[in-house]
Amino acid sequence: MRRKASLILLGFAVFFAALSPLIRFYAFPRLAKVPANQYQIMVLEAKDATIFDMGKGVKKTDLSIVQTLKGNVEESEKIEETAGRDVVVWDGLSYAQDSDGKMVTMIPERYIFDAHSSEPIHATGEMADKQPVKREGIEFKWPFLTEKRDYEYFDARSRTTNPIHYKGEQNFRGVDVYYFEQTIPWQKVDFPSTMPGGIPPEQMKGTGTEMWYTTVRKFWVDPTSGAPVYGEEIHKEEMRGGSLVEGLAPGKDRLTVFDGHVKMREDFIKSTVDLVKSQRQLVLAMTTYIPWGFGFLALVLLSLSLWLEARSRRPGDDPEATDDRAPEPEPAGV
Repeated sequence: MRRKASLILLGFAVFFAALSPLIRFYAFPRLAKVPANQYQIMVLEAKDATIFDMGKGVKKTDLSIVQTLKGNVEESEKIEETAGRDVVVWDGLSYAQDSDGKMVTMIPERYIFDAHSSEPIHATGEMADKQPVKREGIEFKWPFLTEKRDYEYFDARSRTTNPIHYKGEQNFRGVDVYYFEQTIPWQKVDFPSTMPGGIPPEQMKGTGTEMWYTTVRKFWVDPTSGAPVYGEEIHKEEMRGGSLVEGLAPGKDRLTVFDGHVKMREDFIKSTVDLVKSQRQLVLAMTTYIPWGFGFLALVLLSLSLWLEARSRRPGDDPEATDDRAPEPEPAGV
């Protein structure tokens, strides 16, 4: 019986030993993915920002920016038919308004990417501010199990891809994170497709005035799930040259359109940190807890199997064992 039990335990030990790396290196890359129907809303603010108001000129205000990302399941299923892999389509909108409730800017986006790796997928409908784009690099989300290295990050305002640099490890609200930073140098960009007061962008271009933009982008990213737990931007935009600037700011060649330090609002920081903490546990279960647990269980079962096998080979330990010696003859009766 001990030998049978030993063989059964050995079989389970081999099973769990084989299952441990399969979960980590085979199942996890296929099962860990961004859900296609995800919906996320984020509110950011820029306290005492400088903006340009066509009616009031340059003014100081507290700016609120509402960012939404909504998974478009119908579009993702269409693209999956030709892409041959799991696809996520995010329809995004960034809407900014001043302290008086007046719209400052509104920028729509469609971001299409691989549900597992976060790599961009190029398909019809990919756009930034109503303009077709061909993204390179990540945007919004880092890959699962983010590495300590620089990544290529797409900037929707300039529609360019630039490195976002890994700057080290930090602890943010109880979560161990990687800190990344990107600087977009001053460069010419298009006027937003939606202007305050409904002014057509073509009208602005007709004055010979150009729009210029720069930003410093900062992200604190949970390396397990690849989700940012916090972000900031030091964002600046200017109008330069042309008759519009000359008329609005005589004697100057540039006019500040926006200058502010954009940060996530406190209540959304808390909810985001709580969400990321729950998401990272699911990833850790498949990359650490279950594989290492099965590996440890395999060692325990193997040790128990060897112990039972050794016991079964020791003479006199098994009560069912029989004596192989021949019985002594009994004396014959008289």
